Amino acid sequence: MRNTGIKPDAIFKNFWRDNGHFASLFNTAIFGGKTVIQPEELKELDTDVSNFIKFGKYEESLTRTRDVVKKAANDTDFVILGIENQRKIHYGMPLRVMIYDALSYLKECQEIAGKHKEAGDKATAEEFLSGLHKGDRLHPIITIVIYYDEKPWDGAQSLKEMIGDMPSEVSGVFSDYRMNLLQVKESSQYHFDNEDVQTIFEITRFIYQGEFDKVKKFYGEKTVKSDVGAVIGVMTDSSLIVEEALESEGGMNMCTALEKLEEKSREEGRLEMKQETVLSMANLGMPVEQIATVVKESVGIVQKWISEGKAAI
Repeated sequence: MRNTGIKPDAIFKNFWRDNGHFASLFNTAIFGGKTVIQPEELKELDTDVSNFIKFGKYEESLTRTRDVVKKAANDTDFVILGIENQRKIHYGMPLRVMIYDALSYLKECQEIAGKHKEAGDKATAEEFLSGLHKGDRLHPIITIVIYYDEKPWDGAQSLKEMIGDMPSEVSGVFSDYRMNLLQVKESSQYHFDNEDVQTIFEITRFIYQGEFDKVKKFYGEKTVKSDVGAVIGVMTDSSLIVEEALESEGGMNMCTALEKLEEKSREEGRLEMKQETVLSMANLGMPVEQIATVVKESVGIVQKWISEGKAAI
């Protein structure tokens, strides 16, 4: 996607920071459509999970920042929820998610231990080792990976799938770590109760499949919010849709954006054909000035195309 001045990550983070969007995603994709997460109970957390790891003489500083993290309160308890947006297949993603989650657990352990120390709480010899007291409990962390590309995910979805063949004796006691993967292309099974979330997944799927007629049929008369359109543009790798969304006031019309996208594709196709024609004529030994006259372009542009074409070959 051509540079629009705004990073895709910023567009995603802005969209998923909305509690209604965030809750709908988790309730549908993780909790099977049950309303487990209430938007009003969500509180944004620090996305920086960087930490300093030390085991004996081994020391390492790990710098990690998550995309979006929120805490869902439920009476006096809570669950920590995280989103990771992924454009390309990451063959180490289960391990990456496990590290993010582990660093988050470690961060909570350190916070609990710090509170005990600050309060001057008495600790047994066993409690002193970790800083945690016997009754302390951590909170569950759930991470969802949103993969938005037309190519089906062919990477591992669990740590076990990243490991080579194991004897049954080893496999039986191996501690696996499974990641929650949501492929936008395969998301038709979900129906999100939040209209904005439903719109980004549905329109993106239609565009992936080239079904522009369905977009026109179902969204022709609707105004799509700017932030929704921007996410669709990022997911479909279309800088034109992103620009159309960001420049729109009060929302955008997807049909208009798609018509511009189709016209742009036709123009790019015509340009590509013209460039191929220029290279073919150059390979036949035709003078640059004559080629420029035939294709109705300046000599400078024709020379540039010939130079780029030869470099590609």
